[in-house]
Amino acid sequence: MPAESDAARPFGFSVASTLPDALGRTGVITTPHGEIKTPAFIVVGTKATVKAVVPEAVAAVGGQAVLANAYHLYLQPGSDIVDAGGGLGAFMNWPGPTFTDSGGFQVMSQGVGFKKVLAMDTAGLAASDIVAPNKERMAHVDDDGVTFKSFLNGSLHRFTPEVSMRVQHELGADIMFAFDELTTLADSRAYQEASVERTHRWAARCLAAHGELTRDRVGKPYQALFGVVQGAQYEDLRRRAASGLAALEVDGRRFDGFGLGGAIEKENLGRIVGWCCEELPADKPRHLLGISEPDDFFAAIEAGADTFDCVNPSRVARNGAIYTADGRYNVNTAANRRAFAPLEAGCDCYTCAHYTRAYLHHLFKAKEMLASTLATIHNERFTVRLVDDIRASIESGSFEAFRDEFLGRFYAGRR
Repeated sequence: MPAESDAARPFGFSVASTLPDALGRTGVITTPHGEIKTPAFIVVGTKATVKAVVPEAVAAVGGQAVLANAYHLYLQPGSDIVDAGGGLGAFMNWPGPTFTDSGGFQVMSQGVGFKKVLAMDTAGLAASDIVAPNKERMAHVDDDGVTFKSFLNGSLHRFTPEVSMRVQHELGADIMFAFDELTTLADSRAYQEASVERTHRWAARCLAAHGELTRDRVGKPYQALFGVVQGAQYEDLRRRAASGLAALEVDGRRFDGFGLGGAIEKENLGRIVGWCCEELPADKPRHLLGISEPDDFFAAIEAGADTFDCVNPSRVARNGAIYTADGRYNVNTAANRRAFAPLEAGCDCYTCAHYTRAYLHHLFKAKEMLASTLATIHNERFTVRLVDDIRASIESGSFEAFRDEFLGRFYAGRR
């Protein structure tokens, strides 16, 4: 049995309100470093930093928690160094809750040769649209784990469930994820079946290793472990994976929550999330990995997802793409050269309060680093605020009206 009882752990989840006739809900995740009101967008700080901004700016945009990447931090600077620095939060000067992913996605995307963003729709796509062409296969999966080459220098490494757990324990995040095999929509049904079974076996090994590390690392705050549901676009595989992880128990220990992973068809996102959430326990949180578009938020939240993470708000900001209630535009275009107005009328972020589109247009054209900082602040605020507003609409009973109004306005230009 675990050394500590569930009641003694400084981690928990409580449901506050629910959507009628749907799985969506609001709630609170309690961690050793504070609470997360859900639904919530978790800001991504891949290498123990949210690119271009300081942690104080993340707090200012309303970010409740930050997610870092186990694969990248394992390679550089090393999880042992982060551990010696007091863990992820202390190392990056972020006082709030923290997440780390297992490294499975990056082993696939950086090592195997897939592009950084998984295709959410394969209609009309060739394999080269999903798999990066002319790349050496730098990762090899077997039943025990994954052998891969570093994208930094080509050195050889080995990730197993036990290694991933050790790395994430050393990183010290409040919430971490079990090591899983990430598949894409291009993989065959037979491979998806085998992968789901492999991920389940790895999940059991993660629970066992997590128990041992929790007992050994005396005096460290409890780290919650989430199992990851795979199964791609197949209902039976998603349900089998979810129910299997929900029932899994090793040495008296179960998962503290669940991640919904893998490539998900965009047009079926809500349905797929719903399949998973119907099989998962209602008293544990559900994190949807890699989602940040407005329509995806509404669909996933209605279907039962509680938290989300994605690099997209900051990634597109560095290329001049700006999110607003009226859709997305590029501040680099000539139309913004003399636009002496904020990035978005009525926005309460620091950038919109102090700078104009014309100024950001100038910064991007001049290739000034401040451009990325100011654009990132706005996009992260837009994304965090949207999910906060969805949470408020559930609490007030106005979810459907808010959804229809927001999406109708945001996507009006695409009709």
